Amino acid sequence: MNEQDTLGSTLDALPTQIDGIDIIERLIIDDGSSDDTVKRAKELGVEHIISHGRNQGLASAFTTGLRYAISKGADIIVNTDGDNQYNGEDLPLLIEPILSGRAELVVGQRPIANSRHFSFFKKVLQKMGSWFVGMMSGAVIPDAPSGFRAMTRDTALRLNLFSKYTYTLEMLIQAGRSGIAMEFVPIRTNPPTRPSRLMSNMFTYIIRSIVTVVRIFIVYRPFRFFAIVGTLPFSIGMFLSLRWLYFQYADIGGDHIQSLILAAILFITAMLCWALGVIGDLLSINRTILQEVQFKLRRDDLNRHSKSQD
Repeated sequence: MNEQDTLGSTLDALPTQIDGIDIIERLIIDDGSSDDTVKRAKELGVEHIISHGRNQGLASAFTTGLRYAISKGADIIVNTDGDNQYNGEDLPLLIEPILSGRAELVVGQRPIANSRHFSFFKKVLQKMGSWFVGMMSGAVIPDAPSGFRAMTRDTALRLNLFSKYTYTLEMLIQAGRSGIAMEFVPIRTNPPTRPSRLMSNMFTYIIRSIVTVVRIFIVYRPFRFFAIVGTLPFSIGMFLSLRWLYFQYADIGGDHIQSLILAAILFITAMLCWALGVIGDLLSINRTILQEVQFKLRRDDLNRHSKSQD
């Protein structure tokens, strides 16, 4: 959205020919822009343009692009930002692991540690986010927030993103848990052309990131999440129970029945949390099965559509 000033330099950096690729076509997702982004894209000869009537967010725009690219029969889908953050000349490096058959999803790893454009706080957030995604996905993730990505058509068909704020973290977790082969390749970045719209307000960004992380944790690791949550009331309840037993054994004045009642309430709360974890884990298994069924249905529909066009 609103990238009329940077769209030209972004597209100019993208190669028009790559060894191993027969056709390269460009797609612009206009997420409710209020400037002349669409007009500029048409002037630059962009082959495909999709416009949202209103701003729906980064994740929604990304999903729209994936679905459209799949419907047009794209074998490899590459995502980049319109603000020219990523050096488009590195696109051949990005897709090389896919062409060689080593990976189904490739992410451009930015030189964050050596970048002067990243503040210390932003570098810390990047490391924390990448560590969390690695823990959730079961893979080594050096740069989770990077938006410069390439994927196969089958990988795109498997994705089901629920976050409306950003797709980057959830996508890697889904890929890791689905057994999709991932690879990170070093890429170059360009100096910032404008302030980040995701981090325009640091406090809001942190709150949204925490909410996103918690939601992802609940969806993909429900048993672990509720086990951790339930441990707190259980521990406090155990302390109160032992305290009550001590007072009874030491024959200290008072029956301290309030502590025993509170401990019972905390034990029940912990049990409910753990029960939710078991239920959530069963739902997670069911969701995995449904996602596999959905992937096969999507692939079959696409194959039937391709045959009908032939």
